[in-house]
Amino acid sequence: MARKVSATFFVTLDGVIADPHKWSFPYWNDEIAKFKDDELKRTGALLLGRKTYEVFAAAWPQRQDETGFADRFNNMTKYVVSSTMERADWSGSQIVRPTELPQLIAKLKGENGGDAMAHGSAELVQSLIRDGRLDELRLLVYPTLLGEGRKLFEGTGETSWKLASSQSFATGVVALIYERAPTITAETKSAAMKAALGGYSKKAQGPQRAGRTEH
Repeated sequence: MARKVSATFFVTLDGVIADPHKWSFPYWNDEIAKFKDDELKRTGALLLGRKTYEVFAAAWPQRQDETGFADRFNNMTKYVVSSTMERADWSGSQIVRPTELPQLIAKLKGENGGDAMAHGSAELVQSLIRDGRLDELRLLVYPTLLGEGRKLFEGTGETSWKLASSQSFATGVVALIYERAPTITAETKSAAMKAALGGYSKKAQGPQRAGRTEH
């Protein structure tokens, strides 16, 4: 089965993705842990921007757990997209220049195996969305509003997505998985608006009394 290119994020109700360690931990439970474990099992390679890579590379090699999550994460192939990095010492890491990214994505999509999964790395994911190369969005939406912070969809332009599945957890977190859908054309938007306005107009008129009007 050909692999997909996916992105996974923790995101607040107002779309903020910055510093999830500051607001996501109070909502963590076994259900979310299982969701992330299942997600990793279907992952064949990681896609990371430089900043996310540096954070992960400093933390994950020292981690261990009974489930084997850390071992799998550490041993997986990692592609770090950067125009400036010269070394990537975390096990299984390969540096990819931004100009090489289209060729890498085409190569990954042409192979069989687990999905290529982007964790964090907002700029990288935004570029994949703009260029039409991201197949799937996996969002864990947290029931909190921050009012400020880095937003996931800044500068991505208009794109269409189809809800593939959803799952709610006991702490109020909701998992939403979206697949890329064909772009909605201006003609389709216009037709949909006319249909919606027509339906609203009929409702506003109310039911008409049958037969003659009595005086």
